[in-house]
Amino acid sequence: MKTRLQNDKEQIYCSWRKRWVRLTPEEWVRQQLLHMLVEQLGYPAGLIAVEVQIMVGDAKRRCDAVVYDRRMQPLMLIECKAETVRLTQRTLDQAATYNRRLRVPYLLLHNGPTSIVAHVETDKIDYLQRIPTWNDLSH
Repeated sequence: MKTRLQNDKEQIYCSWRKRWVRLTPEEWVRQQLLHMLVEQLGYPAGLIAVEVQIMVGDAKRRCDAVVYDRRMQPLMLIECKAETVRLTQRTLDQAATYNRRLRVPYLLLHNGPTSIVAHVETDKIDYLQRIPTWNDLSH
Protein backbone atom coordinates (compact mmCIF):
# COMPACT_ATOMS: atom_id res chain seq x y z
CA MET A 1 0.00 0.00 0.00
CA LYS A 2 1.31 3.41 -0.96
CA THR A 3 1.15 6.32 1.46
CA ARG A 4 2.31 9.90 1.23
CA LEU A 5 2.28 13.21 3.06
CA GLN A 6 0.37 15.94 1.21
CA ASN A 7 -0.09 19.40 2.78
CA ASP A 8 0.88 17.96 6.18
CA LYS A 9 -1.84 15.28 5.90
CA GLU A 10 -1.21 11.58 5.49
CA GLN A 11 -2.82 9.96 2.47
CA ILE A 12 -3.13 6.43 1.17
CA TYR A 13 -3.65 5.38 -2.42
CA CYS A 14 -6.95 3.54 -2.89
CA SER A 15 -6.61 1.20 -5.86
CA TRP A 16 -10.38 0.78 -6.01
CA ARG A 17 -11.18 4.49 -6.22
CA LYS A 18 -8.00 5.15 -8.23
CA ARG A 19 -7.06 8.17 -6.13
CA TRP A 20 -5.31 9.34 -2.99
CA VAL A 21 -7.55 9.58 0.07
CA ARG A 22 -7.02 10.85 3.60
CA LEU A 23 -5.42 8.21 5.79
CA THR A 24 -7.80 7.99 8.73
CA PRO A 25 -7.72 5.09 11.21
CA GLU A 26 -10.86 3.66 9.58
CA GLU A 27 -9.39 4.03 6.07
CA TRP A 28 -6.26 2.16 7.21
CA VAL A 29 -8.41 -0.74 8.45
CA ARG A 30 -10.44 -0.74 5.22
CA GLN A 31 -7.38 -0.77 2.96
CA GLN A 32 -5.72 -3.53 5.01
CA LEU A 33 -8.88 -5.65 4.81
CA LEU A 34 -9.41 -5.13 1.08
CA HIS A 35 -5.82 -6.05 0.28
CA MET A 36 -6.11 -9.15 2.47
CA LEU A 37 -9.32 -10.20 0.70
CA VAL A 38 -7.57 -9.95 -2.68
CA GLU A 39 -4.05 -11.13 -1.83
CA GLN A 40 -4.79 -13.87 0.70
CA LEU A 41 -8.39 -14.96 0.17
CA GLY A 42 -8.56 -14.77 -3.63
CA TYR A 43 -11.26 -12.13 -4.08
CA PRO A 44 -11.14 -10.53 -7.56
CA ALA A 45 -10.21 -6.87 -7.03
CA GLY A 46 -12.49 -5.86 -9.90
CA LEU A 47 -15.53 -7.21 -8.06
CA ILE A 48 -15.00 -4.97 -5.02
CA ALA A 49 -16.45 -1.45 -4.93
CA VAL A 50 -15.56 1.10 -2.23
CA GLU A 51 -17.91 3.68 -0.71
CA VAL A 52 -21.00 2.42 -2.49
CA GLN A 53 -23.80 4.96 -2.18
CA ILE A 54 -27.26 3.67 -1.30
CA MET A 55 -30.51 5.29 -0.28
CA VAL A 56 -31.84 4.44 3.17
CA GLY A 57 -35.28 6.01 3.23
CA ASP A 58 -34.67 9.58 2.09
CA ALA A 59 -31.05 9.63 3.26
CA LYS A 60 -27.95 8.92 1.20
CA ARG A 61 -25.57 6.51 2.94
CA ARG A 62 -22.31 4.89 1.95
CA CYS A 63 -21.28 1.30 2.51
CA ASP A 64 -17.55 1.01 3.15
CA ALA A 65 -17.29 -1.69 0.48
CA VAL A 66 -19.41 -4.18 -1.42
CA VAL A 67 -18.21 -7.40 -3.00
CA TYR A 68 -20.11 -8.48 -6.12
CA ASP A 69 -20.45 -11.89 -7.69
CA ARG A 70 -19.48 -12.49 -11.31
CA ARG A 71 -22.99 -11.50 -12.44
CA MET A 72 -22.45 -8.14 -10.65
CA GLN A 73 -25.02 -8.93 -7.97
CA PRO A 74 -24.10 -7.71 -4.45
CA LEU A 75 -22.66 -10.62 -2.48
CA MET A 76 -21.07 -9.15 0.66
CA LEU A 77 -21.49 -5.84 2.45
CA ILE A 78 -18.41 -4.65 4.37
CA GLU A 79 -18.44 -2.14 7.22
CA CYS A 80 -15.12 -1.09 8.72
CA LYS A 81 -14.35 0.76 11.93
CA ALA A 82 -11.09 2.07 13.32
CA GLU A 83 -9.13 -0.38 15.49
CA THR A 84 -10.12 1.58 18.60
CA VAL A 85 -13.85 1.23 17.84
CA ARG A 86 -15.52 -1.89 19.21
CA LEU A 87 -17.83 -3.86 16.96
CA THR A 88 -21.17 -3.69 18.72
CA GLN A 89 -24.83 -4.34 18.10
CA ARG A 90 -24.98 -0.79 16.75
CA THR A 91 -22.39 -1.70 14.09
CA LEU A 92 -24.40 -4.78 13.14
CA ASP A 93 -27.60 -2.72 13.06
CA GLN A 94 -25.93 -0.22 10.69
CA ALA A 95 -24.93 -3.04 8.32
CA ALA A 96 -28.39 -4.63 8.61
CA THR A 97 -30.02 -1.30 7.73
CA TYR A 98 -27.84 -1.02 4.63
CA ASN A 99 -28.60 -4.62 3.81
CA ARG A 100 -32.33 -3.97 3.66
CA ARG A 101 -31.46 -2.10 0.46
CA LEU A 102 -28.74 -4.39 -0.94
CA ARG A 103 -30.02 -7.79 0.25
CA VAL A 104 -26.61 -9.47 0.29
CA PRO A 105 -26.13 -12.94 1.71
CA TYR A 106 -22.98 -11.98 3.66
CA LEU A 107 -22.13 -9.19 6.09
CA LEU A 108 -18.56 -8.50 7.18
CA LEU A 109 -17.85 -6.13 10.06
CA HIS A 110 -14.16 -5.44 10.65
CA ASN A 111 -12.05 -3.22 12.89
CA GLY A 112 -8.60 -4.71 12.37
CA PRO A 113 -8.22 -7.16 15.23
CA THR A 114 -11.82 -8.37 15.11
CA SER A 115 -14.06 -9.53 12.30
CA ILE A 116 -17.69 -10.53 12.52
CA VAL A 117 -18.97 -12.43 9.50
CA ALA A 118 -22.62 -13.33 9.10
CA HIS A 119 -24.44 -15.36 6.50
CA VAL A 120 -27.89 -13.82 6.20
CA GLU A 121 -30.95 -15.67 5.02
CA THR A 122 -34.56 -14.46 5.11
CA ASP A 123 -35.14 -14.75 8.86
CA LYS A 124 -31.90 -16.36 9.96
CA ILE A 125 -28.35 -15.18 10.63
CA ASP A 126 -25.49 -17.67 10.95
CA TYR A 127 -22.21 -16.32 12.28
CA LEU A 128 -19.10 -17.73 10.62
CA GLN A 129 -15.82 -18.49 12.38
CA ARG A 130 -13.68 -16.80 9.73
CA ILE A 131 -13.84 -14.61 6.66
CA PRO A 132 -14.70 -16.93 3.77
CA THR A 133 -12.37 -17.26 0.79
CA TRP A 134 -13.62 -16.23 -2.64
CA ASN A 135 -14.03 -19.91 -3.52
CA ASP A 136 -16.20 -20.40 -0.40
CA LEU A 137 -18.44 -17.49 -1.45
CA SER A 138 -18.70 -18.19 -5.14
CA HIS A 139 -19.82 -21.82 -4.82
